[in-house]
Amino acid sequence: MNSQPDTAARVGDQRFTGENARRVLKRERDPHLFRPIEFRGVRARNRIAVSPMCQYCATDAMPDDWHLVHLGARAQGGAGIVFTEATPSEPRGRVTPHCIGLWNDAQEAQFARIAAFVAAQGAVPAIQLAHAGRKASVHRPWEGTTPLGPEEGAWPVIGPTAEPFAAGYAAPIPMDEAAIATFLAELSATTARARRAGFRIVEYHAAHGYLVHSFLSPLSNGRNDAYGGDLRRRARLLLEVVDAIRAEWPDDLPLFVRLSCADWIEGGLTIEDTVEVSRWLKATGKVDLVDCTSGGLDPRQHIPVHPGYQVPFAEAIRRGAGIATGAVGLIHSPEHAEDIVANGRADLVFLGRALLAEPHWPLRAANILKGRTDWPLQYERGNIY
Repeated sequence: MNSQPDTAARVGDQRFTGENARRVLKRERDPHLFRPIEFRGVRARNRIAVSPMCQYCATDAMPDDWHLVHLGARAQGGAGIVFTEATPSEPRGRVTPHCIGLWNDAQEAQFARIAAFVAAQGAVPAIQLAHAGRKASVHRPWEGTTPLGPEEGAWPVIGPTAEPFAAGYAAPIPMDEAAIATFLAELSATTARARRAGFRIVEYHAAHGYLVHSFLSPLSNGRNDAYGGDLRRRARLLLEVVDAIRAEWPDDLPLFVRLSCADWIEGGLTIEDTVEVSRWLKATGKVDLVDCTSGGLDPRQHIPVHPGYQVPFAEAIRRGAGIATGAVGLIHSPEHAEDIVANGRADLVFLGRALLAEPHWPLRAANILKGRTDWPLQYERGNIY
């Protein structure tokens, strides 16, 4: 009697047979985009993260039903990690009067409601902390992103020096050591609120010309004290931010940092600088991923925008600093996202516009790529792919 040979598989130097081989073969056929990933004690069901996207619709910095539905829909849609928009720890850190914040009990309670709903849909609830620095106190994008006037409720802005972001913007109040200490203490307090609210990942926004980026870049930091000068001193505030967050963020929960990997202007930050900064972040043992974006510091920038234009930054930091990275920027198709992760160019794909247009993009992508994902039972009748 002829017997059917047992299933066998080889991965690297390991050989598997029988049921173990069948499991290995099934896993190896799974699209990389839909393989779970773990950071410390947190496991995401796939490699798709909802990029933090400001909604500019809060009243008194309070997250409300819009934010619950907006973030909850993306969790229902199959994303692995769902980030809030940029969330400051004091009112001056808002970009506009319509941005959210987290510095009081009422805000914490609203965030807890959102985090619980996101988690109930199988996604990891995550929050991005930020401070707009010298780019704060402006109108919403659809109102021109121009500085507010005194009659419109403008507030004082802060920065590394008194140099404004651009002509017509308010001159920042330069931060002395006491102001820096206050900023870090407020950040620790907000981190504690984020923990109590049920968030499982914190990301700090040190990009796009906001406060910490303005300390990092030589274009905006002309200080001659311990926070200015060479790259190491300009990175001091960033490293202190990491310490301030970790003071209230448990060891079993991950911390991400968003960096502008290049300023796109001569004399500004380069990818080589950012690889070096990422090495320092890695060396702290406190940071788990660098979210790789670019620009935003200087209106004179010239960015060669095209699909995936920032992916090389994620790849360079992943290889050069030995730290996990996230790729972001005009990533629209499932095939493109799969290519990025499968070829080791980044560990996560952060999606913004694609998920604004289509909250259930991950569910469709799973069907296109033949990946495994669970549709909400309430929506199964719509699974026509």
